[in-house]
Parts: sequence; structure tokens; C-alpha cells
Amino acid sequence: MTAVQTSAEQSGVTTGQDQYPAGAQVLVRDEEWLVRSSMPTEDDGTRIEVVGVSEFVRDQEAVFFSGLDRIELLDPRETALVMDDSPNYRRSRLFLEAVLRRTALPQSERRLALADSFLMDPLPYQRRPAELALSGANLRPRLLIADVVGLGKTLEIGLTLAELIRRGRGERILVVTPQHVLEQFQHELWTRFAIPLVRLDSVGIERIQREIPAGRNPFTSFKRVIVSIDTLKNTDQYQHHLEQIRWDAVVIDESHNLINRGSLRNQLARTLAPRTDALILASATPHNGDAKSFAELIGLLDPVAIRDPESYRAADIEHLFIRRTKISPEVREQMKGQWADRGPSHSVHCPATPAEEKIFEELAAVWLPGEGGTSVSSVPLFPYTLLKSFLSSHAALRATVSARIKTLEKKDDPQGTAAELAALHRLSELAADLTEADSAKFAALVRQLREEIGVGPGSDERVVVFSERVQTLEWLAEVLPAALGFKGRGARDCVRIMHGGLSDEQQMACVEEFGLADTPVRVLVTGDVASEGVNLHRQCHQLVHYDVPWSLIRIEQRNGRIDRYGQARPPEFRALILTSEAEGAKDDTVVAERLLEREDQAHRSLGTAEAVTGLYRAEAEEKSLIQDLLRGRTVDESLDARRSGADGEDAGLDDFLADFFGPVGEEAPPADPTEGTGSTPLSGTEASGGRDAASPVLPRLFDSTAHFLDDALREVYPDARERLDLDRDQQSGLLSFRPPTELVHRLKALPSDYLREQRLRERMLVTFNRRLAEHSLQRARESSTSSWPEISLLTDLHPVVEWLTDKVLVGMGRQEAPMITANVAEPIYLVQGVYSNKLGRPTVVKWMGVTWRKASREGLIDDDMVSLLRRCGVGPTMANKRRYRDPAPLREALPDVLDTAEAFLNTHRDAWDEPLREPIEQYKRRLGTWRQPTLAGERTKERLADLADSLLTTGRPLLRVLAVLVPDPDRGDGDEGPPLVSLTTPAASPSRF
Repeated sequence: MTAVQTSAEQSGVTTGQDQYPAGAQVLVRDEEWLVRSSMPTEDDGTRIEVVGVSEFVRDQEAVFFSGLDRIELLDPRETALVMDDSPNYRRSRLFLEAVLRRTALPQSERRLALADSFLMDPLPYQRRPAELALSGANLRPRLLIADVVGLGKTLEIGLTLAELIRRGRGERILVVTPQHVLEQFQHELWTRFAIPLVRLDSVGIERIQREIPAGRNPFTSFKRVIVSIDTLKNTDQYQHHLEQIRWDAVVIDESHNLINRGSLRNQLARTLAPRTDALILASATPHNGDAKSFAELIGLLDPVAIRDPESYRAADIEHLFIRRTKISPEVREQMKGQWADRGPSHSVHCPATPAEEKIFEELAAVWLPGEGGTSVSSVPLFPYTLLKSFLSSHAALRATVSARIKTLEKKDDPQGTAAELAALHRLSELAADLTEADSAKFAALVRQLREEIGVGPGSDERVVVFSERVQTLEWLAEVLPAALGFKGRGARDCVRIMHGGLSDEQQMACVEEFGLADTPVRVLVTGDVASEGVNLHRQCHQLVHYDVPWSLIRIEQRNGRIDRYGQARPPEFRALILTSEAEGAKDDTVVAERLLEREDQAHRSLGTAEAVTGLYRAEAEEKSLIQDLLRGRTVDESLDARRSGADGEDAGLDDFLADFFGPVGEEAPPADPTEGTGSTPLSGTEASGGRDAASPVLPRLFDSTAHFLDDALREVYPDARERLDLDRDQQSGLLSFRPPTELVHRLKALPSDYLREQRLRERMLVTFNRRLAEHSLQRARESSTSSWPEISLLTDLHPVVEWLTDKVLVGMGRQEAPMITANVAEPIYLVQGVYSNKLGRPTVVKWMGVTWRKASREGLIDDDMVSLLRRCGVGPTMANKRRYRDPAPLREALPDVLDTAEAFLNTHRDAWDEPLREPIEQYKRRLGTWRQPTLAGERTKERLADLADSLLTTGRPLLRVLAVLVPDPDRGDGDEGPPLVSLTTPAASPSRF
């Protein structure tokens, strides 16, 4: 038996694992299929996702299991050598390029492959999370992206996912976000990266469950899904479904909500974390000030990273955690011109009206008396709840008073509550008849909107108004339109209201409408549901705090909605400060105004206000502040006491948290230009983007994706103008065409809103021109009908590029390899060699040129196939004389050629494996010292040990003959022309890598 694997051996007889690399053709049920991805299962062998190649199943998607079906991976020794009669050997060049594109990058390749090809600015700091995820510092791509508000965490996530997809590690993706940012997140990943996510909001899941058979798992219907955490946290309904799915990558946005053990969100995270390879957590506020809670969040990423959850340092988890602020040196330098500097925060003083002064007097005398006084309420914190309600609006005060009255009236102790009930009824009477005419803050708001900001009929100016109280929001939405001068039927359209009581669809509609330039909405009145994750800066740079939250974190989160990456105008902030002349009154100057000043100071000096109090949670900040106010402290005394540990907190706590909330991850990891295997530096530029489009990571035969797509269209659809109604604008680079049926079938993965609104099943508009795509995206934001752009940017991940790549692959017959007449002195066989691990992922990929000299029984190797092809003159200008050659002698050499290739791979396997082996061994040593007293902990340890072993290269390489370069029979030894290429490196010599 020769050293080359038979089809059965290549299926993994020696390792117990099947190896079906992406791009390979297999025979199942007497039909030909193209492998898209493969993954081992516990019970049914290898699960392979395929697309049909032969006529009966062409372009149909299917899933097979090697334990249930006979899956034949064809023997490379049986490769048929065929002639290529296409002009300039176009078919062969396209086939080779398609194989290069469809082959997943090996795990040993740490560098970014696609960073320059997306619709995003070239900011190195936004690439750093992806670099960290792929660095090998962690066993798997797992990290917490903790950049502060506004730096572009969604873009960082998108780039990381794109790199995982290129490595064959992103086929199945689950993104979990708060419900109000579902569409925003989905929109960014498609328009920027061409990563389609199917949105399964509450309505979407219900629709799918109606369409699929009863009991079927709804998450198996789509490979890449985005769903709200509010939907998924219903673990009783979805726990079983989630436990049956393994994901390549899971993203959980606003992950600080996962910390509380026992909560539904925490249970969801603990269900997903062990069932995914890559895990990306994102939060601008990831810490709640408790070491154990933060350790639990990190434990989702790597259970053995922290030995003692009560005592650890940033250095212990630096491979899992990255955090920058706007004033971090790399961010500050790279952001020049990309993000307008923040404007000042204006305190707008609003002297209380007579009706409001009466309430201030009542609150000061009865509920919040000065030193030596006693509050009428038996609940110490409730008087401040009343105060905050009143400082919001009379509508909010009425609601708070009414709710408290109902609570007390249900109690069995009428005498104990009589005084408080009487006081509540007095407040109710004082507030009962108040209207907007009695509200100093409302008058000031209208004045600011109309006179200072310029909101009104005929103006395009927009503003977001924040309030903590739903009653205030509803009242403002009702009375603002008329006060701003809007009249007629459309008056109410100028104001939109958003709060947590709305459905996820209603919240997403509010955000989208506010972000579209042509919609009539001018004012968004919103609660703090919009203070996390929502982009409100597209058409707006003005923000008003109608009431001020008693938390620095919450103030900063609000401001971050318009002060964020991509903001073209300096953000401006105003806060309405209700003031009083009543003796002892605690108006907004006591707390709100001082908090605004401290937040502004912290932002400018530290880049964030989150660590000022040392509490790291808005709710904890507010509760602590109120308790200090009850003790008689001022706002400044309260904030400073928390940081100094004056109240008896552990003195080491400040230093501990400073490690995490300082400049974590500010120094980029050193680049190793020799790192990785099988990569070849190339040069070239995209058609009209102007940037260097080639990456030193990707071996490419074509100098750009644009040129590859052009030639692919000519080869696959020579009559594209008629069959596809193809129209090409040479000046702008716009392609317009009618998608054929097989492409329409693939488009089902795109966002449904996008498909419907842009009518993509009827016509597609695509381009490689980044400027044109960016302009289309901007124009969509200025539309009143849709935020989806009509033109999409073609990237390597775009369905159109993937479709054409597959069409090129199947254009070559079953197990065929073309013969190419080239500038060679003797036949050179182009061979792909792939080592994989137990998970079926490639660890080493080599692209080789192999010559076998029968007379001397000598095999020669060149392991830089792309460079070899160029030296041999294989390119778009080569001539195809269509001279047919007898393939029989060439086929006779195939076994020896494949033996030579395998011997070469085996010789250097250990050296190529070393970059992978060392971090795995380090992890196993750390795992060995991790002690767990519980049975569940020991099982986790065993699972992680098995996982570490499964990442190592195993078994023999899979070999594939791609093509043969043959000498020109018309050229004699003395003929003029470039020198003929011969291989000179014996197969046993060290490889250049």
C-alpha cells in the first residue's frame, strides 16, 4: 500500500475522526456534493453541510452524517487530468482561486485576513479585539470587549466574526442582544461586513414555530441568528432547544446583565457558554464592583482563568479582556477627524413656579426635614423616591403618590400609617391640578428646543430628551408637539416616545425612525432603555436631560448615545435644573447639577466616569448616594468617601478595580511576520477602493476579488447580459443584475426586511467601490422609507461572491484536475495538503508544487504554490494554444507525486505544529493545577482537558491534486523566451514557512 490515503483512510480510520475539508467534493446517495463545513458529533460520526453539484441536486443545501450515510471522499490517486480550452486558461485559474478561497485558514494563522475589505474605517484599535481572539493566548477565541461607550464595539465584533468565518469557525453564529438594538446590530453586521443574521425576535420565533413541524428546534432552521436576550431568557421554553445546539460562535451584548447568579440571564449564559467554540461578551460596564461576580463573568469565557475568585489581577485575564477609553492614546490619535470632540454640559436653571414651591415646602417640612427633623415615612428611602418623582414632573409625582397610597391602604395597621397617608393625600391635592403651565422645566424645555436648538416646523434639527419616569415621557409626548408649533394631523408625528414597556418591534421602530433623515420625527423622548447600546447620533447631536439620574454611570450612558464613533458634529448636552427658594428645599442644585459636573470632569480626565464611585453599577450608585444624603453628606462627600474607603470598605478594593478599569490592552500585541503557515505576501488593489486589497495572510492567484468576480461571470455566464440582465457601470463600478434561482435560494439568509424593501429577489445592486457603498448607506439613513441601502459592498463573505465561487468549483467535473501548458521544463503537479485536528478544523494548510522524476526516483517540492504559478507565467495574459496532450503518462505518476507530497508534510509536521502545541500544553498545565471540590467542577475539568487534546493535529494529511503544469510541446530548448521553471528542492529538505 502506498503512503497516500485511500478514501476510507482519509475519512479517519487512524484517528476515529472523519475529515471532509471545505471545498472538497463528496459522493453521497449517488449524487455529487460540495462540502461547505464539517463537524464531528458524539453519536453520528461527522456532520457535513453540503451544497449540491450534480444536475439533480444542483445548489440544494443538505446535511449528512457519516455514521448514517456512506460519504465517499474521492481518492486523489483516481484524479482525472483534463484539458482546459478556455481563453487564457481562465477556467483553470478560476478553479485554483476558488479552492484557495474555499479552504479555511489554518488555526496556526494568527494574523487578520480580511480587515481591509469591509465598510469600516482603517482604525487599528478596532482590529485589536480580533487580533486578541486569534492570538492563541487563549485556548479558544473567547474574550470580553469592554471598551467604553461609543468606541465601536459592534464593528469590533463584526470583524472578529468575519475572521472566524474565513477560518471555517463561524458557520453557526448566535448573537444575543437587548431587544431594542436587535435591528441596529443586524443592520451593522450586514451593511458593514456582509454577514447576514436572521432576526428572531418574539414575532419571528412564533412565525418559525408555526412553519416548522411541532417539536422541531427553531434554531436549526437558520445557521446565523440574532435574538433578544429578553426572548431567550425564558429558559423553560427554550432551554431544551438551546441544549441541543452547538454553535461556532456566540455573541452576548450588554453582558454585564449576566452577572447575577440565579437570574434567567445568568442561566442562559451558563447554557450557551459550554456549547460554543468562540464566545464574545461585550459591555461598556462589565464590572459591578464585586470581585466574585466579575470572576463569574470571566469564568464563562475560561473556567480556569481565575483560581481564587476573591483575589486576582488584570494580568491573570489579560488574554480574555480588552478595554479602551476615548482618551486612550491609540484611540485618541486614530480618532482624529472621525469623532467630533464633546461639547460642554449646560445646566439650565428653572426657577420653580408658585405651585411647585408649595410642593417643595411640603417635601421639606414633612418628608425630608432638616437636621433634627423626622420624616413622616417609616421607609427611609421613600421620601427621596417622592423627591425624584417631583423633580421629574408633576405627572410622575402623582403616579408615585397614588401607588404608595394603594400600598398603605392594603396594610393591616391603619393607625401606624395614618400620618403618612394624610401627608400623601396632601401631596396629591397639591399636584392634582398642575399642568404644563405650572411646570418651570417644561417651559424651559420648550424655550431650549425652539430658541437655542432650533427645533420646530421647517427645521431639520433633532434632539433626544431623556427622563427616568414613564409618566413624564407620556406627558411630554402629549403636550410637546403643540408647544413646539406643530399643527394639524402630523403634529404628533414630530415626537416619538420610547420606554421599556414597549414591545421589541416598537422599540426598534423608534430607533430606526429617529435615525432616518427624511422622517418627520424631531424629538425622541425616551427612558433609560435607550441608554445602553442604542445609536442615536446619525441625525442628532443634541441631548436634553429632562431629569437627571442620580448616577454618574447612567449620565455617561445617556450622553454616549450621541457622543460616539461616527458623530460628525460636537455633541451638546443640556440638563434642566429645577431650583427653589423654599427653606430646606432639596432641589436639583443639591444633587443633579453636582453629578453633571463630576461626570464631565471624569470624562475629560479619565475617559469614563464608571470608576469614580467604585460601585460600577447605576443602581448601586444611586442607592449609596441616597444613603449618604440621609447621613447628611453632600454629593462630593459621598463620591469621595466611596473612593477613599472612608466607610470601611476594603482598602485594597480600589487598587484591584483600577487594574481592570485602567488602560487595559493599550499596547498592541507584537506582530510576527513569520507567524502562520501557508501564507504568501501579495500585492494589488481593489477596483476602486484605493486601498491595498491583498493581505499577506491569504494566498491569492487573482490580485483582487473584483477581478476574480469579473472572470467568474464571464466563465459561468458568458451570456450574462441576456440571462442575468446584467448591467455594469464602468465609471462607478456598480453591478446590477437579476439573481438566478439558485442565488435567490441563498438569499433567504439575508435580513427579511432588507429582502422585502430592496426587492432583492428581483434585482440586486452590488459594488466593490467602497465610496459608492458608503454613499448608498448614508443615503439610506436620509430616506424616510428604509435604513437598508440599495447597494451592498461585495466582500469575500458576500453571498454573491460565495455563490460564484461555488459555481466555479462545480464547473470542474467530478475529481478532475486541469492540465495547464505553462513555462515549465517538466510537469509540476499542484497539490493541496491539509492536516486537521479531531474537530475537523485545519491546523496546517500547504499549497505545493511537486515534480516526480521517474528515472532518478526523486521527488521535488516547492511549498509556495502562488509564487510558483507566477514564475511559470500562469496569469490572465498567458496564451492557450489548445494543444491537447495525452494525460496517461501524467496519471501514471500520480501515486508517486502524492507519496512525495505526504513525505514532505510528515517531515515538517512537528515544526509546523509547534506554534499550536505550546499554548495548548500551557493551558493543560494550568488546568492541572485547577482544583474543584464538586463533581460538576471535575466534569468541567475533564471536558476542558479533552477539548485541549482535540485541538492538536491528528492523523494523516488529506491530499488533493488541483492541476498539472505541463511543458509547451512547441518550445525547443534553444527557443527564446523566459527561462523554463524547474523545481530544485528535494522533498526531504526544510520548508520555507
